[in-house]
Amino acid sequence: MTNEWCGWREATERALYGPGDGFYTRPGGPGPAGHFRTSVHASPLYAGAVATLLRRVDAALGRPDELALVDVGAGRGELLTGVLAALPDEVAARVRPCAVERAARPPGLDPRIVWRSELPAPGSVTGLLFANEWLDNVPVDVVETDADGVPRRVLVRADGTERLGEPVDGADAEWLGRWWPPLPPPPAPDAAASPGLRAEIGRPRDEAWAQAVRTLHAGLAVAVDYAHERGDRPLFGTLTGFRDGREVAPVPDGSCDITAHVALDACAGPSAQRLTQRAALGALGVDGRRPPLALAATDPSGYVRALSAAGAAAELTDPAGLGGFGWLLEPVGEACAGLLGVPDAA
Repeated sequence: MTNEWCGWREATERALYGPGDGFYTRPGGPGPAGHFRTSVHASPLYAGAVATLLRRVDAALGRPDELALVDVGAGRGELLTGVLAALPDEVAARVRPCAVERAARPPGLDPRIVWRSELPAPGSVTGLLFANEWLDNVPVDVVETDADGVPRRVLVRADGTERLGEPVDGADAEWLGRWWPPLPPPPAPDAAASPGLRAEIGRPRDEAWAQAVRTLHAGLAVAVDYAHERGDRPLFGTLTGFRDGREVAPVPDGSCDITAHVALDACAGPSAQRLTQRAALGALGVDGRRPPLALAATDPSGYVRALSAAGAAAELTDPAGLGGFGWLLEPVGEACAGLLGVPDAA
């Protein structure tokens, strides 16, 4: 790692994905599960819900001979493994699972899973593309307003030391003006300045998501992530780090995950639907209600299993936790529009 000054986007790219020594590309690492808890790791109910969604996509597409399931930001392949296990044999036999992940293929992974470091070619996929907590790890630049209220690019060194660089201009300034209202430039020389406000420029994520959607010939693309809305952007940004299950300072030296919440509304195309995870999983049959107490008398072991499942479902749908995640659904072709059958709840 170099200790020269650079923007957060460049520093994060190097820290997370540097060849051989990046946080995610370093050989022998535990993967995301070793550092933070995602819905995939919380319960097999999540993979079951994705399997249900895949079956809806399959039916909408007329049950094609080959049905793609592309997991973008696949970690160690946990979601694909869980979905394959949850599918009926007839569907599983037609599924072509593909992991897109910049880390090396983990040993012992199901041989049916194709492992790629890049997205498939445009228009080559028919089926479901699913990106769980991928966009939050697409590196972005950070800006901060100076004493005059002017947004400037934040420069950082590998040890985490920061300083302000040049004012933001061009496409990045346009993105901020449209999508991050708390951070406009002062409208006039005598306007009150607001120093110290921070934001993440989400334009690279918009472009990454558009590229992912373009891989589909027909089907559905889904992104799931920490998210915020245009009308409620955080005043001081969301850049942070994770290591060994704890939130830590985001130091771009390869020692920790570096992440920031996603402006999913900026990523969304004109046909997109946005939901909370609570609403999306509810539409896919994940129910956190406790089983009836009478079941304990007639089927004690069944009651215990149902109670455990309800607890896991409650964690996945908790609006103050995982249930508050944003889901962005982009259908490609009319067949896969409205598969969850619920109104926007973003």
